[in-house]
Amino acid sequence: MYIESIDLENFRNYEKLSLSFSESTNILYGDNAQGKTNVLEAAYVGATTRSHRMARDKDMIRFGEDEAHIRLQVRKRDVGHRIDMHLRRSKPKAVNIDGLPIRRSSELFGLINIIFFSPEDLSIIKDGPGERRRFMDMELCQLSRIYYGNLAGYNKVLNQRNNLLRSISFNKGLLETLDVWDEQLVQYGKRIISERHNFIEMLKEVILRVHAKITGGKESIDIRYEPNVTAEEFADVLRSKRDVDLKNNATMTGPQRDDIGVYIEGNDVRVYGSQGQQRTAALTMKLAEIELVQKLISDKPILLLDDVMSELDGKRRNALLESICDIQTILTCTGYDDFVRERTEKDRVYKVIKGTCHSEAGTEEV
Repeated sequence: MYIESIDLENFRNYEKLSLSFSESTNILYGDNAQGKTNVLEAAYVGATTRSHRMARDKDMIRFGEDEAHIRLQVRKRDVGHRIDMHLRRSKPKAVNIDGLPIRRSSELFGLINIIFFSPEDLSIIKDGPGERRRFMDMELCQLSRIYYGNLAGYNKVLNQRNNLLRSISFNKGLLETLDVWDEQLVQYGKRIISERHNFIEMLKEVILRVHAKITGGKESIDIRYEPNVTAEEFADVLRSKRDVDLKNNATMTGPQRDDIGVYIEGNDVRVYGSQGQQRTAALTMKLAEIELVQKLISDKPILLLDDVMSELDGKRRNALLESICDIQTILTCTGYDDFVRERTEKDRVYKVIKGTCHSEAGTEEV
């Protein structure tokens, strides 16, 4: 699968943009704050309905405008598809697939599989557990519409339960209504826990091989799903900790508090790993994600690399380049460096200047 073209109107700093892409490597280069990352963000939003920056729809609309448009022409197993997305300041986004409107975001997930890799991902190990949960959720949502539905349902029930917990502090009579929300929370939560466990177990097999290759077999790595509570115990623990939830006005038990543990030579890299080990482990997770997705969907995902190359040393950079040689990659960088030139004899290269993209020669705007 690959993106054939992208068209933007009033998205971020782009008034209008139309780009076509190669099936292999596509490079957007230029100074900072010119709009390189905005193109990758638009592609990601077009594929997943949401921003990797966690931005709201209205934040992505060009200043002074009421709407933004993203149009992706994609090809999957030799079949072309068109995704049209309208972002609106005062209304929910509207999405069409091949000219037909969709009612739920889940209908878009899985049409194409897209992996975003930015310098922030290199900090996924030392950052808080929320980033590692997001790592699981974003991939699982693209791989399974059922998971997306369970996650959306869980978050909706969780918010309503938390609102009820706050209301109970003013009206004790509402306490008896908690059982209804607890039952729904457990139903959704058990499915999420099970899917996350299966995902990490599959990822573990790939990570062992990828990490050994990057480190030359000098270190062993282990990744573990660390649920806040097991699926079997969720209902009992939620009930036993109800007083704690009432005291905190929030649900303290459940998959919203899960984490991923990463261990090198048996030591927790989050706590005891050097910066180099943490960055290598993060790179290993992303490369393993690419390989696992290829295996599960029997196709190649699309990779978006946002200025990652400059953050990696030679060994890690080579490991990344070797892993992406046969999949469509759209990458950004500030300089058109030698390591990029070596890979781009037949690829597309654009220079980004203040919200416009030009061919490498700089003679035509596209």
